[in-house]
Amino acid sequence: MDDKKYKTENKILRLSLTGTIIFTVVEVIAAFFLGSKTVIADGIFDLFDLLLLLPMFILVPFLYKPVSEKKPYGFSQIESLLVLIKYLILLAVVINMITSNVKVLLNGGHTVNAISVLAYESSLCFFCMLTFLVLKHLSRSYSSMMIQSELYLWKVDIVSTLGISVAFLLQIFLTNTTLKFIITYIDSTLAILLSLFLVKEPVVQIIKTLKELVLFSPDKEVMDEIRDVVNEDIQNYDYSLDFLDVTQTGRKTWIEVYVKSKSDTLKIKEFKTIQEHITKDLENKFDQISVEIVPAI
Repeated sequence: MDDKKYKTENKILRLSLTGTIIFTVVEVIAAFFLGSKTVIADGIFDLFDLLLLLPMFILVPFLYKPVSEKKPYGFSQIESLLVLIKYLILLAVVINMITSNVKVLLNGGHTVNAISVLAYESSLCFFCMLTFLVLKHLSRSYSSMMIQSELYLWKVDIVSTLGISVAFLLQIFLTNTTLKFIITYIDSTLAILLSLFLVKEPVVQIIKTLKELVLFSPDKEVMDEIRDVVNEDIQNYDYSLDFLDVTQTGRKTWIEVYVKSKSDTLKIKEFKTIQEHITKDLENKFDQISVEIVPAI
C-alpha cells in the first residue's frame, strides 16, 4: 500500500464528506423554509451525492490492496462500478427535476422571496469556493478518480450557486418594471437550467465507466501517449512494437506491450529492462500502473 497516497486521498475525501454533509443539511433546511424549486433541486442533487459518497469512502482502503490470483484486478472494477451507479442515480434525479419543474411552469409558475434566496445562495457560494480551493490545494500531490469526481461536484456547486444568485438579483430589479409578470417563472426556469447544466457530467462519466467495465481500450489520446513512450523505450533494442493491449479500470491501468524481435532472439533481461523503463516513464502520468512485455507470435 502507498501510505502517502492513501493518507492524502483519505484526508481529501474526509474533508469533502464533512463539507458535503454541512452543505446538504443547510440546503435541505433552506429548501423547506424558502420554498424555492431551484434550492430544492440543488438540495436533492447534493443529498444523493452525499449518500453515494459514503460507500466510495468505505471502498478506498481496499483499492490499495495488492492484486492476487483470486482478484487479478483487485478492487478497481468496483470503483468503476460505484462511479457508474453514482452517476446513473444522479442522472435519474436530474431528469426527474426537469420534468417536475416543467409541470410547475405549465401550471403558471410560482414566486419566492428573492432577497432571502439571494442572501442564502451568495453565502453558500462563498462556502463552496472556500471548500473547493482547500481540496484543490490538498490534491496537488495526488488526485484519483474519486478526488476528481468530488472536485468537479464542488465546481458545479460554485457555478450553480453563483448563477442562482445572479438570477434572483435580476428578479429583484424586475419587481417594479413592466417585466414583473415573468417573475413567477424565474424560479422553476432556473431549476430547469440548473438541471440541464448538471446533465453533462453524469452522461460523460456513465459512458467512460461503461467502457472501463467492458474492458474497452482508453481514448485515442491516452493510447497515443502510451505508444510514444513505448516506441521511445524500445528503440535502442532489437525489438519493434507490434500491438498494445491497454485496460483501465478505476484508477488502475494494465499495459501489455507485444513486441517482435528483429533477429528472432528474445532476451528476458532486456524485457525486464524495457518494462522498468516504460513503467518509470508512465507512473507519473497514471495512478496505478502495471506493464508487461509479451513476445508477439
